[in-house]
Order: sequence, then C-alpha cells, then structure tokens
Amino acid sequence: MIEERFRRLVEDSWVALEAEKATDERRMRTRQLPIEVEDGYLAVAVDYEGHRHALVPIPSNRKVRSGAEGAVLHLRRRVLEGPDTYQAYADLACRRNDLNDLFTVLCVDIVEAAGEHPRNPVKGLYRVLDRWKALFHTEGAPLGPDQLAGLFGELTVLRRLLERDPSAHRYWRGPEGHHHDFAGRHVAFEVKTSTGAEGRRARIHGIDQLEPPSGGTLSLIWIRVRRVAEQEGGIGLVEAVESVLRICDDESAILSRLARAGYLHGQSEHYDGVCFAIEEEKWYLVDSSFPGLTRRMLEDAGLPITFSDVEYTIEFDGDLSPPLPSSRVDRMIDDLIQESA
Repeated sequence: MIEERFRRLVEDSWVALEAEKATDERRMRTRQLPIEVEDGYLAVAVDYEGHRHALVPIPSNRKVRSGAEGAVLHLRRRVLEGPDTYQAYADLACRRNDLNDLFTVLCVDIVEAAGEHPRNPVKGLYRVLDRWKALFHTEGAPLGPDQLAGLFGELTVLRRLLERDPSAHRYWRGPEGHHHDFAGRHVAFEVKTSTGAEGRRARIHGIDQLEPPSGGTLSLIWIRVRRVAEQEGGIGLVEAVESVLRICDDESAILSRLARAGYLHGQSEHYDGVCFAIEEEKWYLVDSSFPGLTRRMLEDAGLPITFSDVEYTIEFDGDLSPPLPSSRVDRMIDDLIQESA
C-alpha cells in the first residue's frame, strides 16, 4: 500500500537522523524525501532537542499561517540555507517525543496530500491539519436565520476579495472579534445583510462599528438577500463555502474563521437546501455625511462617553447617502488587497 510505503519512508528517515545529534541548538539534521513539488522536495528533520519536523517547500515570498502554535504542534516558516542553496519551508514540528507515532501518521497524510497538490503543497498541509483538528471540534447548534443571511453576505464579499488575491482571507477579521468584518491597516469594510423586502436599514452594534481606521477609509456594504427554495435557483450557503475554499490558498484559515462564526464544516449537512438570491448590493463610504454614531463624533462634540453596549438602526435611503459607483468599489477593493495585513 502507498500509505504503508510512505510511513516506512518517513519513519526510517527520522530514525536515521536521530542516530546523530545536531551540532548546536540553531541547527537541524535534514533528509530529503523523494517527493517533488513545484518548489523542491519534501523533507523531514530532527532538531537539537530531538524533536521531529516535516518540511514542505514553499516560494521564498510565501507566508505561513500565523497563530498555529500549540503545546504539541508548531507551524512556522523556516529558511534552510547552504553554500549553494536557499529554500523556504512550511515547518511543522512535534514538541512531544512521546507522540512521535501519531506525528508520523499525520505526516504521512501530509506527504500524500502534498503529492496530490504539487503546485500548492502547503494547501494540502493546511487541509490535513484542518481534518485532524476537526476530530476535536464539539457539536454546536445550527445557525439561525439572521446568522445564515449574515454569513452568506460576508462570504459574498470574501469571494470577491479572493478572486483578486487567494490570500485575502487574512482581511476577514469579523469572526475573530474585530469591530469591522474586513480590515487592513487603512481600509475596512463592514457588511450588513438584510432579508427585509422594503427600505434600506442596518443594525449597528457599538460606537466603534462605523469608526474608520485611523487615517483610512471605511465602506459599509449593504446586501439585500431573499431566501429561496433550492429549485428556484439562487446560491446555496454550502455552495458559497465550497466556492471560497476552492479559490483560497489556505483552507484551514477559512475553516477556522467559519467555525468561530458558528459554521462547522463537519455539520454542513444542516445547511443543505439553504439558498439565497442576491437582490441588491450597494457600497457606501462612511464619511462625515453618513448617518451614524461614533466615538470620535462624541469626543469632537465634547461629550463624555459613559455608556456601553450601544445598538441602533440607521436608514440610508435617498440622497443623504448615495452609493458608490462600481468603479469606486473596484478601487476600494484594490486598496485593501494592496495592503499588507
């Protein structure tokens, strides 16, 4: 079996590397595996402390998912340089030697996934890590109607960003608790999805939600959707999720954000048949003429902020808040994508 061959290959390589210790704490002993991908060969390594590593080659300018450090597994970007070589890797390390047998099983999955995706092996790495993490996800209650519509609206915007940049998931920060749904350093988007048949209203949560980034711009994206039956067309929620997963370069990062938003990929059967038709999508620049209440506005007026948990509804029909033209929307998206978050 292929899996057994990979297991022996990985295990034998680590055993050979462990026979001789690395010379100092900054060095690792490495062995190349006969698995070639676009940017080089997969490899395994053992560091000075005897911990095992799996190395997936990546382009020199590629970032590795952040926040992936735990008590057992640690993922980081590592560069190995020799007299005539310079290679960047996604380096997955196991920090507990008593779990080496499980780490071997995990790494066999990574080797197989990387071999199946030689042009983007790090995506295979993330996919495997996500599958393993999914084993420990607890069952949660399905999302309610308003949550489903809100998530669908954010996925609609996320897809537009990913079509410009497969790494644009990094700007989707609402599920992480940020006060804007999408945010870079100087550009932010807030998405409001409505299922109402009339009017354009949005519920604002907190006095920071309509506060632009310091020295930057904020756009409010208002989307009207209508829940439709599957046979009526529209776009399914599960379909929208699968669509962004296909075009992104880090499935695990998106699945993690979805989980924080209450959508567990392992429970996608709950949402079969949930479909929406997009009836309107309008972008508004949140500037001094936009109706809203912000901390800066109150401070400029000399009013003390002695309250919390502020929520209110705004209406932006008519000439008070004209929507942005499509050309300006494209520029706003480009401005966000060009930022380094």
